[in-house]
This record gives sequence, C-alpha cells and structure tokens, in this order.
Amino acid sequence: MSDNAIMTQGLTRKFGDFVAVDNLNLTVPKGAIYGFLGPNGCGKSTTLRMLTGLLTPSQGKVDVLGLSIPQQAEQLRLRMGYMTQKFSLFQDLTIYENLEFMGQMFGLSNKQLKPRIHEQLAVYGLDQRAKQRAGSLSGGQKQRLALAAATVHNPDLLLLDEPTSAVDPENRRDFWEQLFDLSDKGTTILVTTHYMDEAERCHGLAIMEAGIVRADGSPQQLMENMAVNVVEVEAEHLRQLKPIIVRLPEVRSAAQLGIRLRVLIAKQINNPIEWLKVQIPQLQAATMTITRPSLEDVFVTNTGKGRQ
Repeated sequence: MSDNAIMTQGLTRKFGDFVAVDNLNLTVPKGAIYGFLGPNGCGKSTTLRMLTGLLTPSQGKVDVLGLSIPQQAEQLRLRMGYMTQKFSLFQDLTIYENLEFMGQMFGLSNKQLKPRIHEQLAVYGLDQRAKQRAGSLSGGQKQRLALAAATVHNPDLLLLDEPTSAVDPENRRDFWEQLFDLSDKGTTILVTTHYMDEAERCHGLAIMEAGIVRADGSPQQLMENMAVNVVEVEAEHLRQLKPIIVRLPEVRSAAQLGIRLRVLIAKQINNPIEWLKVQIPQLQAATMTITRPSLEDVFVTNTGKGRQ
C-alpha cells in the first residue's frame, strides 16, 4: 500500500486554447493537510474537480486513494468528502435533516446513521441547534454544518475549496483546529486558499499561478529556500522612497507595513543594507534591519513580477 493519498503526473486541463492547469505533478502523503495557495483563476478549483473525477483531464494521470481517476470516480465518492466555498446544503432543512440526508447519500445504514449524527452535532457544537433550519444560521454555524456534513461518513479524503472565505477570524481559527483533529485521526485534507495565514498552517503547500505550480514544499522549507533577503526600512517619506527602491533591478518587491517598508532583495547581494545605502543616498539615515521571510514574501517572489 502506498503512503500517499494523492499522486498526479503531468495533470493538465485545457478549455479550448486556455490551459487552466498545466503539467501538475503532485504527491500528498496520507493524513497530511496540503494547501493550494493562489489568486482566483489560478487553477486551484479546477485541480480539485479533476481529483474528484468531476472534470476529465486533458492529459496526465491521477491516483487518489489507490484509485485511478476519473475511471474509478464512483468508488472514490464514498471515501471522500467535499466542501465548497459557497454553502451548498439545503436551507429549508434543519441541521439534523441535512446531516441525515448526507449520511443516507453516503450509504450509512439506519443503525449507523443516528449515533453518527449525534456525534457530529456534538463535535461541531451544533447539538443545541439540531432543529434549527440551515438557512437561519450564521456564517460560522453554516461552515461548521458544512464540515459536519462533509465528514459524516468518516471519509479518508476531505477536499475543501476556499472553505473560510465568508467567516470571521475566530471562526477560521476554530475551523482549522477541527481540521487538525481530522488529520490526527488519519484523514487526508486538500484545501485551496488565498489566505497566507491559513496556508502557513498546512503541512505541505503548492503555490499556483496561471495553472502552474511555482513552488512546492512545507511552508517552513519554502521560507528557508527563498532566493531573497528581506530588509525592513524605517525612514521618512516612505511613499516617495518606494518607487525609487523598486526601480532597482535587484529589488523583487517593496510593500509598506505601517511605518516600515518591507523590501525583498536578490540574495546575490551580500550586504543588502549597505548596498541599499549606496544605491539610494536618501537611506543613509534610515533604520534598516534584516528580518525572516514570510509566506507572503515567498508568494510574491514566485508569482507575477516578483518571479525572475
């Protein structure tokens, strides 16, 4: 038996002349939380749909839980949970009725169904609202119900398509604690996101742009392997200094954070602080420090104008 839940080779999807996903090679270990980080339209959702068998690849191979996809997609369906960005359960049914319906859809017997529903209600803090209609729930409650429904059948694989886009930071944090509980019990989780703090929680991560994976690894590895130094600059007139700094070919990007300017400089510059002072005399009196990269820095350097 393979230790990997997902393996793809040369996975590609075209819509006419448009290449939505381009030659994706992906390996996701069992029990891992693996993230796709990228802007809207970069190919994240298209990749998820190919992994589930909802979309047929233009070319390439897909193996999910030892099954060849899309040929064995029907066998995969009963072993997989899928949670979309938009709440997709029945608004007019109660919480209990939604879970009951989803359990029946996934083939749970009458004997299994009732105790499993009560277990899910307790785990996701919905037991006091079991008779409440789903349409009247708050964003965070709907999110918990959607996760409870997606996992009612104890799936081996859980696919989440930007699941926290409509909830507040506290609910997002609680949601991720629940994901780690699932991962700890052996569920493999694949999640798409455009939130940097969420991506940093993943065990493994792929940064996507225009259908191509630009970087792949654990968040810590990606930050350690950056080909830039990060210098934070405190000085007067930052808004006037920024366009001067970003014109330098060795500068990948510059972004203002409060009273500081965060500057990403190519790693071949040995002493970036002294180099900046030489290149821009206005910085002689500035306070400058070298700091650790963030995942946002990784993203910027691997996508768009930052990628050189």
